[in-house]
Amino acid sequence: MNIREQYQSDIEFILSKENHLDGEYWTTDDYRIGKGSPFSARDIAIILTELGFTREDPAIKGIASKVFSTLRPDGRFKISPSGTLFPCHTITALRVLCYMGYSQDERLKTTFAHLFEIQHDDGGWRCNKTKMSKGPDTDLSNPGVTLEALDAFRFTPYLNTDERLDQAVDSLLRHWEVKRPLGPCHFGIGTLFMQTEYPFLRYNLFYYCHTLSFYNSAKQDNRFKEAVKALDGKTSNGMLIVENPHRRLAKMNFCKKGEPSDLATIRYKDLKDRIVLKT
Repeated sequence: MNIREQYQSDIEFILSKENHLDGEYWTTDDYRIGKGSPFSARDIAIILTELGFTREDPAIKGIASKVFSTLRPDGRFKISPSGTLFPCHTITALRVLCYMGYSQDERLKTTFAHLFEIQHDDGGWRCNKTKMSKGPDTDLSNPGVTLEALDAFRFTPYLNTDERLDQAVDSLLRHWEVKRPLGPCHFGIGTLFMQTEYPFLRYNLFYYCHTLSFYNSAKQDNRFKEAVKALDGKTSNGMLIVENPHRRLAKMNFCKKGEPSDLATIRYKDLKDRIVLKT
């Protein structure tokens, strides 16, 4: 049985939500791609690719068209019709396009170059707007946004060839050490972070380990090894347990809360294989 057959009921429910925001392909009628999580175009792109959809499927083509329609000439994405263009908007749009198979698209070259241009002094990415509080930690990069950026860059030839990405990796490994809320939006490493989430929609232990496992500079680092050891403790009989999926996905078969997930386990085993191959 293939993935689509195994999770046909989940897929049918997800596809039934396509117009729930009054626009096409999980968008609003004014082309917002990030509204309505987890049934937003941004999140559905990640979910459908986990369920075996590719850029040849009409749903993926439709979402990709909507996301590309928000691309500006300078490489940034404007994912809502009004408001400031934050780096997190550009990075999240870029990441979903990479998941959908567009990482080598000529239109994205400017976006990847733009991200290197705005890389923060500590190696990660952030916006200049302080939302949560004031203090030196808010001047640091945003760990959640940095993780998403590295997730996008892993699809490119920059992976393990550009030292600028090693600096971003190190910024996330430093976060494992301090665990304090960092950046303008205060991403911390606490109880919620340590609960495994799947699919990869939010900053958490599983997503953190999975993304960093692609980067050679992380694989030999003791901080990364500690994180993976913590993730190993989330398994039962070799299967990864999904502890904290998005609440609106918690009863779906592919990521049911508190139960082992076949698809999450595939991601987990791939992660472990990459570490073994490196060592």
